[in-house]
Amino acid sequence: MATTTPSRGRRRAPSRMTRAAGKAAALQKPRVILALLLLLALTSVMLLDGYLRAEVGGDERVRSNASSSKVPDKVLDGGPILSFRGGEAQSQSVPEKTIALTFDDGPNPTWTPQILKILEENDVPGTFFVVGSMVSRYPSIVKDLVNQGNEIGIHTFTHVDLSYQSDDRIAREMDQTQLALAGAAGITTTLFRAPYSSEADAIDNYSWPVYKKLGEEGYTSVFVDTDSDDWKRPGVSKIIKWATPSKNKGASVLFHDAGGERSQTVKALGTYIKKMKAKGYTFTTISGAIRQTESANQQANGQTGQNGQQPGSEQGEQSEQAGGQAPGGQQGQQGQQPGQDGQLGQSGQAGGVNSLQAAHRTATGTTLYEGKALVAAVAVAEWTVPGLATGLAVVGVAVMGRFGMMLILARRHYRQRNKRRFSWGPTVTQPVSVIVPAYNEKECIANTLESLAKSTHPIEIIVVDDGSTDDTSRIARDAARSFGMTNVRVIRQENAGKPAALNNGVRSASYDIVVMMDGDTVFEPDAVHQLVQPFADPEVGAVAGNAKVGNRNTIIGAWQHIEYVMGFNLDRRMYDLLRCMPTIPGAIGAFRRDAVLEVGGMSEDTLAEDTDITIAMHRGGWRVVYQEHARAWTEAPASLKQLWSQRYRWSYGTMQALWKHRKSLTDKGPSGRFGRVGMPLVVIFQIITPVFAPLIDVFTAYSMIFIDFKAALLAWLAVLGIQLVCAAYAFRLDREKYRYLLMMPLQQLAYRQMMYLVLIHSCITALTGGRLRWQKLKRTGEVGTPAGVS
Repeated sequence: MATTTPSRGRRRAPSRMTRAAGKAAALQKPRVILALLLLLALTSVMLLDGYLRAEVGGDERVRSNASSSKVPDKVLDGGPILSFRGGEAQSQSVPEKTIALTFDDGPNPTWTPQILKILEENDVPGTFFVVGSMVSRYPSIVKDLVNQGNEIGIHTFTHVDLSYQSDDRIAREMDQTQLALAGAAGITTTLFRAPYSSEADAIDNYSWPVYKKLGEEGYTSVFVDTDSDDWKRPGVSKIIKWATPSKNKGASVLFHDAGGERSQTVKALGTYIKKMKAKGYTFTTISGAIRQTESANQQANGQTGQNGQQPGSEQGEQSEQAGGQAPGGQQGQQGQQPGQDGQLGQSGQAGGVNSLQAAHRTATGTTLYEGKALVAAVAVAEWTVPGLATGLAVVGVAVMGRFGMMLILARRHYRQRNKRRFSWGPTVTQPVSVIVPAYNEKECIANTLESLAKSTHPIEIIVVDDGSTDDTSRIARDAARSFGMTNVRVIRQENAGKPAALNNGVRSASYDIVVMMDGDTVFEPDAVHQLVQPFADPEVGAVAGNAKVGNRNTIIGAWQHIEYVMGFNLDRRMYDLLRCMPTIPGAIGAFRRDAVLEVGGMSEDTLAEDTDITIAMHRGGWRVVYQEHARAWTEAPASLKQLWSQRYRWSYGTMQALWKHRKSLTDKGPSGRFGRVGMPLVVIFQIITPVFAPLIDVFTAYSMIFIDFKAALLAWLAVLGIQLVCAAYAFRLDREKYRYLLMMPLQQLAYRQMMYLVLIHSCITALTGGRLRWQKLKRTGEVGTPAGVS
């Protein structure tokens, strides 16, 4: 055994590593928080989109046949316009030979613009009772509607029957719709129509308190006299017939511009307007009907408008003529700003608003800005969720395609490499150098050397102590003596990281083939012999071994065991046949020494030195293969914190390596082959799909809770079943026990979400230009000799 130490320039490892660790910890915490915030933002966007589509908080209950014993007769027998001036219910009717066209359930991007065109062509206004969620999704239509001179009323935010809802829910339905109107068109409104309402005589004991409460807050509730029943799609002629008032009566007429297929409504509307005009009818809005009725009443009583103005004059068109006090429970006062304390104040007039839109109030202050924020958030949700859904569909197809490709190529690889006649060439018998980089491996190094002492292949062992602060070097020397090993050299160096330790070992190696392993890994007796056999082929420059999880008897260990067998080893079989293997595992891999030196050795440019050197070997024209029979047992992280740290380094390091070798995309020859085949596969299956795959679980949970529990569960189980089939086949090829697959459903629920956060964390680090050092995981030394692993 030979021991060397730096002659000068040595710095104490503890202080250096402590400072690096402290700096890294200070940098990583904000990035972890940012990753969690991104997940929270995505969840919020999904919930907002679900709320807009009535998937979240939706209530499809509709009350019918309830008693109306508590409703005043004058309301039941009154007109379709109900207000509460001074706290007393007052009903109004539409004047004779006058029609107030009303439209419910919009706006709709298909039907509402067509209806607006017909109204404009016939110079007729309409009153649109809009659903707030639709307003927030299609704000430009609402703005066009208002600019054209039409009137807006509230039809709740999610189209629920308010008679079933709490006071808080009712307030939210109204306030959110007002905010949506403010953000879309810069207005609020005093008009309201309840979903599922009809004529005034349909008010019952459950809905009556709702109308009273909203009336006291300044809302005017609007019902119908004549219902076209266009939602039934009975045909154009019947829609026109059912919408025609009898005996020249005035009417609030109901149509729909959304809520279903409305082509019959569009076809009927123009004909209906011309027919009614021919009969001498005029058209107005609800506010216009209120003004006409009050003006007629004032003239009949010999009264004039307030403040000495003539009835119906512009200054006399005050808010109480448009339905009384403003929503919010206070009388409209001069100068009161809309939106303060949740109330809609008035200035006496709807300043700058068309006289037919007297129910409108100009939104200002907090209401306006909150409304714009709501519309902006909805726009984000409208683009994000469908985009994610499309992305997930693509990812789902890609993942299923990957599974299929892995199964086909893995089977082909297994059958090809396990044929009796298969041979890499003449048996490789010459000695090889085994390099063991070690930093604070006192718990594991003795087991590692003991396993190498049983090697069936002639080897020299080079332990490179990378500035350990424990007894790693002494334990290594003592273990070598106790096992009677004369082929062990222990080299000590100043702490410089794993790549530097490996390069030191390569330079010190005596033989043409070098085997690299981790200080916490144990080899099976024939592992080295199996690992070096592919070097009989002169094209082979590097060989990946079969790394297995030794501490698999915990939940975290079992999860990683499944991942190693199914993901890593099936992948390596596939990449081997495609000649684009991206990574030789640090736990067990072999290289031609000259090839390593030729490509510049193990680089310190990235955290994934194993991926970096593997890609460099491809670009150097060497073939990289997988040897399944060369098995090593490694100690996987035993806690979630350690697992996060390891996978974060792997993920970020892989991104660094891909970026470093990005020029391979345009290279020719072997380098170009990896760039055109290997790099896209790695990007798709190790970066893109891992980011999106956990979202499948999020969407599944979303669907189970808010949409269709059974269908979502069956879809998730189907995907899990496909994964189980792939995993079972991988376990069969590796001759592993199937009992570990019982942990797979839990792995999909918990482990995959963690890997998603790790990858997001890595992406954020890459985008912010962060750097990490070689991270040392806490070891227990519980992975002993291979024979002791179950």
